[in-house]
Amino acid sequence: MTTFPLVSTPAGGLGRRSVLAGAAAGTGLLVAGQHSASATQSPGRATKSFASRLGNPFTLGVASGEPTPDGIVLWTRLAPYPYAEDGRGGMPDRDVPVEWELAEDDAFRRIVRSGRTVAPSQLGHSVHVEVDRLPSGREFFYRFRLAGPGGEVSPVGLTRTAPARNSWGTPLTMAFASCAQYEHGWFTAYRRLAEEQPDVVVFLGDYIYEYQADTYVSPSGSNVRDHMGPETVSLANYRQRHAQYKADPDLQAAHAVAPWIVTWDDHEVENNYAALVAEEQVPVPTLEEFTARRAAAYQAYYENMPLRADARPTGADMQLYRRLTWGRLANFHVLDTRQFRDDQSGGDSFPTAGPERDEPQRTIIGEEQEAWLLDGLERSGATWDVIAQQVMFHEHDYVPGVDRGFNPDSWDGYTANRQRLLDEFAERGVENPVVLSGDVHKHYAADLSRVATDPGSAPVGVELVATSITSGGDGGDDYATRDSELADNPDLKLANNQRGYVVARLDRHEMRAEFRVLDRVSQPGAAAGTRATFVVEAGHPGLQEA
Repeated sequence: MTTFPLVSTPAGGLGRRSVLAGAAAGTGLLVAGQHSASATQSPGRATKSFASRLGNPFTLGVASGEPTPDGIVLWTRLAPYPYAEDGRGGMPDRDVPVEWELAEDDAFRRIVRSGRTVAPSQLGHSVHVEVDRLPSGREFFYRFRLAGPGGEVSPVGLTRTAPARNSWGTPLTMAFASCAQYEHGWFTAYRRLAEEQPDVVVFLGDYIYEYQADTYVSPSGSNVRDHMGPETVSLANYRQRHAQYKADPDLQAAHAVAPWIVTWDDHEVENNYAALVAEEQVPVPTLEEFTARRAAAYQAYYENMPLRADARPTGADMQLYRRLTWGRLANFHVLDTRQFRDDQSGGDSFPTAGPERDEPQRTIIGEEQEAWLLDGLERSGATWDVIAQQVMFHEHDYVPGVDRGFNPDSWDGYTANRQRLLDEFAERGVENPVVLSGDVHKHYAADLSRVATDPGSAPVGVELVATSITSGGDGGDDYATRDSELADNPDLKLANNQRGYVVARLDRHEMRAEFRVLDRVSQPGAAAGTRATFVVEAGHPGLQEA
């Protein structure tokens, strides 16, 4: 089996930790407003190969995702000039051949699989390689090369397959995160997440933000970086915005270290959209206009994520909710709370306590997805059922004191839908449901009781809410706000307004969740510390602070 050379590979190979360093070198060092030399250099003589004339196309790094017991998706997107306003990234309007390799060792001496594919022009020159028939529960290294003499070689990524379905495998280290507003801070939290060397990363939405520069200003009063281009509406806009985010070296490091399981929230399209209902604005877009915008956003999302071909959107529709197994240890039930929801209650005003949110027919996930989730939970034989979704699930009162007010964009705007799930957790004997959420730019940890306001109602599951990577700026551990939230929400065990992510370690007996925080994102390089740690014993729902 032939292999292609990797430039500047040390004799001993790269090593697991060096994958992180590799993501910060070469192609990853682009910053907004700059581009690599290859983006501006002369095309050269006509006699040169296409590959050598194109220059370095791997400015957006590499990624993997969708791990199964025998397969994985490998991703890259060719963009020698990632910030091009036309969204093409400096690529020609034609398909481009790309070679790929998957190896057992970081020096690529023991090649497991290799092949040749194309980066289609109609998909933004993105590459989605679905590798199958692999051994279960194994680590692999992967890379790409632009086909042809003199073709550039990509950075190296590390990935892994899930354990066999009937196997316990080894304990699972899972990191999860959400909400990375490029303008609000540096992506240091991604770098720190990568340094945790998780087995899998779960991303819960708001991977990009749609706003024009300085439209959404950090609470600190100023943004530390600027978005490029206008507010994202067209396919070219969304491609450019994804490229700006993907060019960040810290984000590239997080993608290169482990496979990702992804879902979206609202900002991948537009703030607080609901199905085909746009955010209220002037002028109000027509249904046709917003449908076209959603279609463009969904296509760009698929192009820029390590997803399988069956997730490729059809117009403004995309199949994103799905289930992945991690042996007998865990099932991942990945939800979509945007595409099928009813419009927010009370005109989406915050906070609200109006009766509309309690109407029994209101849904945040749609009837079909709800039935799919409940069926999967009932059939699950895993110790842990991880429900990866976007917006806060537990009842959360935001108004201090006796008055009550809720976020209509969260499950609090769809209370009957939530209550059905809580009831079914108990009645169907789902022993260890763990809901993962993002969206609110704070760390929260909560017990999930069938009656949140009843202190005697026993938990039927738990919710872990990851704060933002950057959204909201530096933040801080505001004790006054924290204490009022804890007092008004008896199921709540943690409230923290710093930036960061969560690392959870799962085995057959317990789940241990560590809430990581950074003291600043307004400057790069902050260290990560642990703000709180909670343990859940298998078979005994409820959070115990460690």
